Amino acid sequence: MSAEYIAYHDQEWGVPVHDDRRLFEFVILEGAQAGLSWSTILRKREGYRESFADFDPVKVAKFDARKVEKLLQFPGIVRNRLKIAAAITNARCFLEVQEECGSFAAYSWQFVGGQPIVNRWREMSQVPATSLESDAFSKDLQRRGFKFVGSTIMYAHMQATGMVNDHVVTCFRHAEVRGRG
Repeated sequence: MSAEYIAYHDQEWGVPVHDDRRLFEFVILEGAQAGLSWSTILRKREGYRESFADFDPVKVAKFDARKVEKLLQFPGIVRNRLKIAAAITNARCFLEVQEECGSFAAYSWQFVGGQPIVNRWREMSQVPATSLESDAFSKDLQRRGFKFVGSTIMYAHMQATGMVNDHVVTCFRHAEVRGRG
C-alpha cells in the first residue's frame, strides 16, 4: 500500500463528514473510481481538485462542452467522457438537493437516521459491497438525475464519509471514529 493510501485510511476514511463541499468531492471521486482502484483516484485527487474548481458545485455545474473537451485532455484525472459528464450533471443535481433540503449533508445523513452505522466486522471479508441504506440512497439519487451513483458506489461513499464505520474492530481507527457524528 502506498503512503498516500495509508494516510487516507489513517486520517480520513470513515470520519463523519457534514460539510457539503467535502461531500460533493466524494460524490465526484467515488463516481470516477467506478471500475478502478481507489489508489488510482487518490493519486489523481489533486488533479481533480485543480480541474473541478476545488469541488465547488456551483462552478462545476456551469462547465460546458468546451470545458469537457479540455478535461478530456488533462492527464491529472480519469479521462472518461461519461464520468466527466456525470460529474457536471451531479453538480447540478447536488445544487437542487441543497435547495430542497437545506444542505446535501442533511439529505445524505437521513439515509442512516442522522448517525453513523457502526459495524463490528472482524475481517475485511465480512464487509459488504452494498446495504439496504446504500440501495435506498442510490435509488433516490438516480430518481433525482444523478449518474454513477449505483448502490456499490454509494456504499463506498457512505464508508468514506463516515456514514458507515466499516473499520474492522481490530483496527485502531474503529474506536477512533466511533462516536463521532
